[in-house]
Amino acid sequence: FVQQTERSLQLMTQRALEAESNVEKLKQEIFILQGELETSKMENKNLRAGQTTDLRAVKHNIDFALQNLHKIITGANWSIRQLASGAESLNFVAEILKSTGKISEAEAEED
Repeated sequence: FVQQTERSLQLMTQRALEAESNVEKLKQEIFILQGELETSKMENKNLRAGQTTDLRAVKHNIDFALQNLHKIITGANWSIRQLASGAESLNFVAEILKSTGKISEAEAEED
Protein backbone atom coordinates (compact mmCIF):
# COMPACT_ATOMS: atom_id res chain seq x y z
CA PHE A 1 0.00 0.00 0.00
CA VAL A 2 2.79 2.40 0.94
CA GLN A 3 4.69 1.61 -2.28
CA GLN A 4 1.57 2.21 -4.33
CA THR A 5 0.99 5.50 -2.51
CA GLU A 6 4.61 6.52 -3.10
CA ARG A 7 4.27 5.72 -6.81
CA SER A 8 1.08 7.76 -6.95
CA LEU A 9 2.80 10.60 -5.15
CA GLN A 10 5.72 10.52 -7.60
CA LEU A 11 3.35 10.46 -10.58
CA MET A 12 1.31 13.35 -9.22
CA THR A 13 4.46 15.32 -8.45
CA GLN A 14 5.67 14.76 -12.00
CA ARG A 15 2.30 15.90 -13.38
CA ALA A 16 2.41 19.00 -11.20
CA LEU A 17 5.94 19.83 -12.38
CA GLU A 18 4.91 19.37 -16.02
CA ALA A 19 1.89 21.60 -15.50
CA GLU A 20 4.11 24.27 -13.90
CA SER A 21 6.48 24.04 -16.86
CA ASN A 22 3.56 24.43 -19.27
CA VAL A 23 2.31 27.45 -17.36
CA GLU A 24 5.75 29.08 -17.63
CA LYS A 25 5.88 28.42 -21.38
CA LEU A 26 2.40 29.83 -21.80
CA LYS A 27 3.33 32.91 -19.79
CA GLN A 28 6.23 33.49 -22.19
CA GLU A 29 3.94 33.08 -25.20
CA ILE A 30 1.43 35.50 -23.67
CA PHE A 31 4.24 38.03 -23.16
CA ILE A 32 5.28 37.72 -26.83
CA LEU A 33 1.71 38.03 -28.06
CA GLN A 34 1.10 41.04 -25.86
CA GLY A 35 4.09 42.66 -27.56
CA GLU A 36 2.64 41.85 -30.97
CA LEU A 37 -0.69 43.26 -29.87
CA GLU A 38 0.98 46.48 -28.70
CA THR A 39 2.75 46.75 -32.06
CA SER A 40 -0.57 46.33 -33.84
CA LYS A 41 -2.13 48.97 -31.61
CA MET A 42 0.70 51.37 -32.48
CA GLU A 43 0.24 50.67 -36.18
CA ASN A 44 -3.46 51.36 -35.75
CA LYS A 45 -2.70 54.61 -33.91
CA ASN A 46 -0.31 55.67 -36.69
CA LEU A 47 -2.96 54.89 -39.26
CA ARG A 48 -5.43 57.11 -37.45
CA ALA A 49 -2.78 59.83 -37.31
CA GLY A 50 -2.64 59.80 -41.08
CA GLN A 51 0.48 57.74 -41.71
CA THR A 52 0.33 55.22 -44.51
CA THR A 53 -0.29 51.76 -43.21
CA ASP A 54 -2.38 49.08 -44.80
CA LEU A 55 -5.56 48.83 -42.71
CA ARG A 56 -6.08 45.21 -43.73
CA ALA A 57 -2.59 44.31 -42.52
CA VAL A 58 -3.22 45.98 -39.17
CA LYS A 59 -6.57 44.21 -38.81
CA HIS A 60 -4.93 40.91 -39.75
CA ASN A 61 -2.16 41.42 -37.19
CA ILE A 62 -4.63 42.25 -34.45
CA ASP A 63 -6.87 39.32 -35.34
CA PHE A 64 -3.88 36.98 -35.45
CA ALA A 65 -2.60 38.20 -32.09
CA LEU A 66 -6.04 37.89 -30.51
CA GLN A 67 -6.55 34.37 -31.86
CA ASN A 68 -3.19 33.24 -30.53
CA LEU A 69 -3.76 34.97 -27.22
CA HIS A 70 -7.09 33.15 -26.88
CA LYS A 71 -5.41 29.80 -27.62
CA ILE A 72 -2.70 30.49 -25.06
CA ILE A 73 -5.22 31.57 -22.43
CA THR A 74 -7.19 28.38 -23.03
CA GLY A 75 -4.01 26.32 -22.67
CA ALA A 76 -2.99 28.24 -19.55
CA ASN A 77 -6.40 27.64 -18.00
CA TRP A 78 -6.09 23.92 -18.73
CA SER A 79 -2.60 23.80 -17.22
CA ILE A 80 -3.76 25.68 -14.14
CA ARG A 81 -6.64 23.23 -13.70
CA GLN A 82 -4.18 20.33 -14.06
CA LEU A 83 -1.86 21.95 -11.52
CA ALA A 84 -4.72 22.50 -9.07
CA SER A 85 -5.88 18.92 -9.55
CA GLY A 86 -2.35 17.67 -8.94
CA ALA A 87 -2.09 19.77 -5.79
CA GLU A 88 -5.39 18.35 -4.51
CA SER A 89 -4.15 14.85 -5.21
CA LEU A 90 -0.87 15.53 -3.42
CA ASN A 91 -2.78 16.82 -0.40
CA PHE A 92 -4.91 13.67 -0.43
CA VAL A 93 -1.81 11.47 -0.59
CA ALA A 94 -0.22 13.49 2.22
CA GLU A 95 -3.30 12.90 4.38
CA ILE A 96 -3.19 9.18 3.60
CA LEU A 97 0.49 9.03 4.52
CA LYS A 98 -0.19 10.96 7.71
CA SER A 99 -2.98 8.52 8.59
CA THR A 100 -0.73 5.57 7.77
CA GLY A 101 1.89 6.99 10.11
CA LYS A 102 -0.67 7.35 12.90
CA ILE A 103 -1.86 3.78 12.36
CA SER A 104 1.74 2.53 12.48
CA GLU A 105 2.37 4.48 15.68
CA ALA A 106 -0.80 3.06 17.25
CA GLU A 107 0.19 -0.49 16.28
CA ALA A 108 3.67 0.06 17.72
CA GLU A 109 2.19 1.28 20.98
CA GLU A 110 -0.05 -1.80 21.18
CA ASP A 111 2.99 -4.08 20.82
